[in-house]
Amino acid sequence: MNKKQIKELQNTILSRYYKEWRKLPRRLTQDPYAIHISEVMSQQTQVDRVIPYRNKRIKDIPNYNTLANLPKIELLSYWSWLWFNSRAIRLQECAKKIIEEYSWTLPENKEELLRLPWIWPYTASAICAFSRNLPEPVIDTNIRRVLIFLLKLPEDISYNELERIAKELIPEWKSRDRNNALMDYWAVHLTARKTKIKSLGKQSKFEWSDREVRGWILKQITKNKKPLSIKKIEEEFPHKNISKILNEMKKENLIIESNKYVNI
Repeated sequence: MNKKQIKELQNTILSRYYKEWRKLPRRLTQDPYAIHISEVMSQQTQVDRVIPYRNKRIKDIPNYNTLANLPKIELLSYWSWLWFNSRAIRLQECAKKIIEEYSWTLPENKEELLRLPWIWPYTASAICAFSRNLPEPVIDTNIRRVLIFLLKLPEDISYNELERIAKELIPEWKSRDRNNALMDYWAVHLTARKTKIKSLGKQSKFEWSDREVRGWILKQITKNKKPLSIKKIEEEFPHKNISKILNEMKKENLIIESNKYVNI
């Protein structure tokens, strides 16, 4: 695209955004911690479903220091109702590292963010763009679809090439608005049905999945605040390989097992 085409596309996307922007809680703050938590909670989860939980988490766990020092059972009780158990453990690991190396606040560039545990390129770009207004393109499966459709790009374009092109579309000092505008653009105007561009991957169905079993186990323990018998789990999910699921949860440091009971 030449400079004129880039400018026209920027104006089209931003003008729609300034008229119709969705007032999501994340857009009302520039706090890196709040944006980090919001991005992790929103991954593979509908935004409307996350909002009430997100607001409570930010209120009750307002900073990395509080997050880092929560007892595990309390930590998981906050997240289990959205089945975010592994995410909660990873967030706490990240919080501990931030306090240890950066004095309770996030570093200001993507390269340093990526050195932290469990911060991947998408999350790092989102923190840079939405909290610092840095010129980093935020590309999830929906923004990928919008860019491919608007720019008439091949569907098999590599992530690195798409990121390079997307960076050219960021107006100076408007990274935050531009990335938010693209998110609204796919949600309102360029849906998957309209563009007919396939996603790179699809999340597996939750019902009858291992994720359902894992979430149920942790919810029972955090709700009742006592160990849960393996026999009860097997009775609740007779069709599942409970031994395999429990072994995976132990490897992720979600549970401990003793005398045919599991606990946090």
